[in-house]
Amino acid sequence: MASSRPLIGLPADRRMLGLHPFHAVGEKYARAVLDAADGLPLLIPSLAEELRLDEVLERLDGLLFTGSLSNVEPHHYEGPPSHPGTLHDPARDATTLPLIRKAVRAGVPVLGICRGFQEINVAFGGSLHQRVHEIPGYMDHRDDESQPLEVQYGPAHDVVLEPGGLLRALAGVERARVNSSHWQGIERLGQGLAVEARAPDGLIEAFRVEDTARFALAVQWHPEWKPLDNPLSRALFAAFGAACRDRAGSR
Repeated sequence: MASSRPLIGLPADRRMLGLHPFHAVGEKYARAVLDAADGLPLLIPSLAEELRLDEVLERLDGLLFTGSLSNVEPHHYEGPPSHPGTLHDPARDATTLPLIRKAVRAGVPVLGICRGFQEINVAFGGSLHQRVHEIPGYMDHRDDESQPLEVQYGPAHDVVLEPGGLLRALAGVERARVNSSHWQGIERLGQGLAVEARAPDGLIEAFRVEDTARFALAVQWHPEWKPLDNPLSRALFAAFGAACRDRAGSR
């Protein structure tokens, strides 16, 4: 039925709990799909090509690539070795990087958040700064983990929305106030990606995939945090959900 909620996949992190591997997604992302995109969230285990990714895409109406405590392994973008103690998730990398490329080619709507933003950039040949706060000229984009979540995810800085971009059209304003909770950031933008927003220090905070059939956009901040309370977050998830319903209706 055209009125049915679209099925939106969320690739999971792989974590060891005790001696056993688990696949998990933060609840806030699943709730944002339910409440703000009006979709049905489906957790996708990070089992790489064993999943038969083309078959997975045939059954999905959209994909949300979520944030995570882990970072993309730097060998995927020819970066230097990570700082000691950096958390990686090679199973997720092996699943999401090829899945992103396949999804965009297939016209499956895609939304990337934080790690997902970085994954999409890497999937399109871009590179990352691993510790933005240590690079002269850039702000400290990290949150203060000693503070309550309401403070950690509270407004941190403005972003300038690019003229002619999708976010500018959704927001209806030139600037928006966003939260900030990341160590990494874009060093080199991937091929075929267009800037949608920048932080005051010039760091790219959002981009879209050009020349794609459907919605494909990513943001560095966290719109999944209480999305219905923020006009830009609400509009972003609504646009993503509408693209997913369009995909569902065309299949």
